[in-house]
Amino acid sequence: MTYARIIGTGSYVPEKVLTNADLSRMLGEDVDEFVSNVLGIRERHVCADDESTADLATAAARRALEAAGLRAEDLDLVVLATDTPEYISPATSVVVQHRLGASRAGTFDLNCACAGFVTALDTASKYVIADSSYRHVLVVGAYAMSKYLDWTDKKTATIFADGAGAVVLRADEERPGFLASKLVAEGSYHDHMGIYAGGTRIPVTENVLREGVWQKLRFAKKYPAEVNTEGWPAIVEDVLKKANLTQDDVSLFLFTQVNLSTIKVVLEKMNLPWERTHTVMGKWGYTGSACIPMVLDDAVREGKLKSGDVFVMCASGGGLNMACAAFRW
Repeated sequence: MTYARIIGTGSYVPEKVLTNADLSRMLGEDVDEFVSNVLGIRERHVCADDESTADLATAAARRALEAAGLRAEDLDLVVLATDTPEYISPATSVVVQHRLGASRAGTFDLNCACAGFVTALDTASKYVIADSSYRHVLVVGAYAMSKYLDWTDKKTATIFADGAGAVVLRADEERPGFLASKLVAEGSYHDHMGIYAGGTRIPVTENVLREGVWQKLRFAKKYPAEVNTEGWPAIVEDVLKKANLTQDDVSLFLFTQVNLSTIKVVLEKMNLPWERTHTVMGKWGYTGSACIPMVLDDAVREGKLKSGDVFVMCASGGGLNMACAAFRW
């Protein structure tokens, strides 16, 4: 039996910081109380004008490779999850492969919005398990959503931020890493949140740019709160059953870093203490497809996982897509 084990993590945020006070001045109203106390966000990092998704992804990937003790030339595959790609075509992963010098690696991108990284990690793990030619795989979640924000729209400007996280998987014949996973989708929510111009349905035209609406990230319809407060516990329960585990076997539960209040509600529903999770939205904002590898890397660097610990990653995003995976550290 071949197992897929995480051997290194890394994350990166751009230097530019926007605090809640900065946003209050930009929006012309005080947003700090709600954003700090409900969302749990105090500040966020955003790209400079000359920074883009591939810059963030490459930096996080280098840190993950360093933590794994590998060279880029050792990689067999690069899988990159993002819904803010470097280009519509070609894939962002091939840009990152070139910059890293991962000359032997195949590449592909994956877009499941904010569930993208866990979906990519699930996919990459199964490559390692199923095919002996994939010994080392880099999985990256990258997000440069500030490029698509309308900074006069407080619904989006207060939440979203930029960053990237990465992990390196290794094929291992002795130590299990990947334990179980599940993917869920509900396509009836596809028109609730997104960047709706720029594809084939609404090409970017002079009229679209003049209107200034659909080429930016928009909450077009309101998501029911139970999408996450009921959906996260349900998918976690299913994954633990597949892995023949209980909640007591899990050291750390990592959730999409979009809303601190939602995480608190979910932990209460699951009868879990706050100490069994970790959050980074306070300092990094909501980094979408990058937030799970970023919160994992932060937890690892703070010593919250030791060898043999089981941890669960649960992510959801526009679409609706949801993904959950259990790993042993």
